Amino acid sequence: MLAYASQGLSSDQDSDTGRQAREYLHRCDTALNNFGEFLTRFTEGLGLEPAAPYLAFIAVIDRDARDAQSALQLVLAQPAISSQLVDNLNASIHLRALLTDLFLIDEVLKGHR
Repeated sequence: MLAYASQGLSSDQDSDTGRQAREYLHRCDTALNNFGEFLTRFTEGLGLEPAAPYLAFIAVIDRDARDAQSALQLVLAQPAISSQLVDNLNASIHLRALLTDLFLIDEVLKGHR
């Protein structure tokens, strides 16, 4: 996505890179469906105790995932996805919050696998 954002393209329709960027955004959108439920099942499978702090943070991740997904869907709804639009999406606090959440939960769960 960073490579596409830096190309200065006005539309995703005119290049293979643009079509790949749109497909990537679709895959991200799909991956975020029911993400909180997935994490809940995953952590429950690990049998983490006490469960409350994990479930509380998963609720945060779920909210951030839904917010990021809304931003993704807004971009995907556009007939042309420009490099500038992707650059703005990359800078979105909603996407950044989700990524930071994932870095944190990944590091926490590494100690429990």
